[in-house]
Amino acid sequence: MSIATGSELDDLISRASALTDDEVVTNALARDITLPHGAGTLVLITLDNGLDHKRPNTFGPRSLGKLNETLDGVLARDDIAGIAITGKPYILAAGADLSGVAKIKNVDDARAIARIGHGVFDRLRTAKVPTFAFINGLALGGGLEVNLNCHYRTINSAAPAIALPECFLGLVPGWGGAYLVPNLIGAEKALKLIIENPLNQNRMLKGFQAYELGLADVMFDAADFLERSIDWAAKVITGDVTVERPEVDRGDAWDNAVAGARALVDQKLSGAAPAPYRALDLVAAAKTATAEEAFDAEDAALSELIMSEELRAGLYAFDLVQKRAKRPAGAPDKELARPVTKVGIVGAGLMAAQLALLFVRRLEVPVVISDLDQERVDRGVAGVHAELDKLAGKGRLSPDSLNRYKALLSGTTDQQDFADCDFVIEAVFEEMKVKQEVFGGLEKIVSPECVLATNTSSLSITEIASTLQHPERVVGFHFFNPVAVLPLLEIIRGEKTDDATLATAFATSKNLKKNSVLVADAPGFVVNRILIRLMCEIWACVDEGTPVEVADQAFRSLGLPMSPFVLLQLVGPAIALHVAETLHGAFGDRFHVSPNLKALVEAGKPGIYDWTAEGKPYVSDETQALFTVGDKPSTGEQVFDRATAALADEIFLMLSQGVVEAPMDIDLCLVLGAGWPFHLGGITPYLDRSGVSEKVNDRRFLPKGVATLP
Repeated sequence: MSIATGSELDDLISRASALTDDEVVTNALARDITLPHGAGTLVLITLDNGLDHKRPNTFGPRSLGKLNETLDGVLARDDIAGIAITGKPYILAAGADLSGVAKIKNVDDARAIARIGHGVFDRLRTAKVPTFAFINGLALGGGLEVNLNCHYRTINSAAPAIALPECFLGLVPGWGGAYLVPNLIGAEKALKLIIENPLNQNRMLKGFQAYELGLADVMFDAADFLERSIDWAAKVITGDVTVERPEVDRGDAWDNAVAGARALVDQKLSGAAPAPYRALDLVAAAKTATAEEAFDAEDAALSELIMSEELRAGLYAFDLVQKRAKRPAGAPDKELARPVTKVGIVGAGLMAAQLALLFVRRLEVPVVISDLDQERVDRGVAGVHAELDKLAGKGRLSPDSLNRYKALLSGTTDQQDFADCDFVIEAVFEEMKVKQEVFGGLEKIVSPECVLATNTSSLSITEIASTLQHPERVVGFHFFNPVAVLPLLEIIRGEKTDDATLATAFATSKNLKKNSVLVADAPGFVVNRILIRLMCEIWACVDEGTPVEVADQAFRSLGLPMSPFVLLQLVGPAIALHVAETLHGAFGDRFHVSPNLKALVEAGKPGIYDWTAEGKPYVSDETQALFTVGDKPSTGEQVFDRATAALADEIFLMLSQGVVEAPMDIDLCLVLGAGWPFHLGGITPYLDRSGVSEKVNDRRFLPKGVATLP
């Protein structure tokens, strides 16, 4: 199918616009600029939706129609020397407007969306006058592809985010990216942008990194970016500047890059999500395809993926992270929050050190850590200093910031140093009496308004606070490890936690740049309760005689960030056992306490696996000898069915018990706290579309069409 032009393109825009009547339209505002150096007239098109930087420009059908109308007028002129496109301050465009995808109900409408992007952007690629992209700020997905269709590109060194994140969501770069990028910078670099970065927590490039990758021809600083870009464009038009780009290797290097990226996708997803594989096929074909052939293939891939369950789940998860995480359900009025001008951390171990680093960097207030003896305190402070030095060494901290943060951190063995703290969090041993003693001692020192936060992973907030004179200022503030990476905070309200304490906890979380979910005071809260229920089912299968490798690999089809027993290695068997025993005590036999897990802990093993020199896990003879197993092994499929049914059961019970407000909070917790992939939508969309929800609970978690196809 050829690239849409003229009346066909107009018809496609009209048809697609009817599906998106609530689109925030990005206008394409054209103005003439008289170029220096006698280069003639440049038409500068500025993308601008009329809103501030909190609402980036996006390309829906109506917005693409606006750009197409502007190009109609510009390309009809014979008095211009060039065309340039840029964006409103700080932002060029954040890509396609995905808010209307849920309204697309057939492949033909999906293909129309794909063809419109190609049809409009291709007018820049095939224009008879030079076209320039002035990448002044954020450019994601289609917002980068509109630039790639231009003949030349300048970039702002301070641009905050340059990326093709489509595979992260469940799409492919479908408006030219899968063809233009490898043909511009080579397959290996292109696949880093298209595959590797999206699958590594949707990593994005800064402006200078995008320039180094070859996405732009020249880079200018922010202060005079537009002026210098215009001057450079003039010199290109007059021939005073010749743009030279490295020749792309179209030999074995291209094929090897695709093969390497495919191995990475297999390792991370095991075939669970279709989008990265479609992107790989497109890049492989781009080696020899014509632009028209490649764009037609992109249209086909994009239209099929738009109609996939994985994309609908991915967009649901994306919406949770972008909206619900920023406005936590049930959070009290933020006006009730009290200021936090000093923070205390009880404990100086690994978790406490991670918390100290986070509080110092994000809040920029004095932070004091304590422990039982000076040696532990000194070790904790030194550990935080070492991490700050690493950040400075990577250029992520200036010398001034490094010195300031170090000066804000102190250590003590005397908890009287907590007297003027507004917020104290404990990170001590996970035992009720220990935590009660810690808070009992603190209550005699700190003010009645000081928030006492516990990082407990499973113990009752209400019980921890029960021995205090002011239980209303105790709140659960549960981080996930590693603290610097996982963005979730479970904020737990005890029976007597007051609104001011809770509001302060939410405000502090926001200032720490974490996303919070309000959780009721129930054992295990959300993430640990779900993961431990899953782990308990798997251990039960192993105890019955299922080989460890079979049980552990049963979940490869979900594309989880790591297998259950690799996760066990990260968490530690002792912690997993402790939480399993806590939940068994609360909920009974739903949470099986494995004698073989106990044996692993008693033997002091760091996990179930040992590792080869190549980094591959295996169960050693020594570890296997610790286990006593039955003679009723399950197949991988049986383990999977049993465990997913257990998840559906536990989540239904959690919602019935009011642990969180809605299924969306469960999914948000798993995405942000456990790194579960967007293509699952967390977990409830997967349980719905696979039929497990109805099989176990006789009902879906979410209405049909929410996170699934209509």
